[in-house]
Amino acid sequence: MVRRPTSRADDGARFATVVEEGRVRVQTRDGLLSVADFDAVVEAVGGPAWTIEYTDWHHERYPDLDTSDEGLTVDVRDIVEAMEHDERFVRILQAMPATAVEGGLSPRAGLFVGKLLENLQSGVD
Repeated sequence: MVRRPTSRADDGARFATVVEEGRVRVQTRDGLLSVADFDAVVEAVGGPAWTIEYTDWHHERYPDLDTSDEGLTVDVRDIVEAMEHDERFVRILQAMPATAVEGGLSPRAGLFVGKLLENLQSGVD
């Protein structure tokens, strides 16, 4: 089931991510935007599971950082489907080309994967 935005464009609407029929899609005000094949997203992040790790740099730089989730392995699909986006990100995603470059991801998919990696690297709330 796709959650519909419940607010106007300028007041903080959030847009869901879904995986259906093997594709990652992001909700927009006009329906679902196709982003990439789910398998390509999984490959880009290194596999279907992600183990949360914090480097020495994280521990030194942020001594009060809650790292209790360190060592926890999460399902990439679960993280993808939990992602929500603001209006600005959705508009940028829509503007990116959806055609893959030779041997790689499309710019649209690359932007999405970048945000996914940022979420994976920041741990679980």
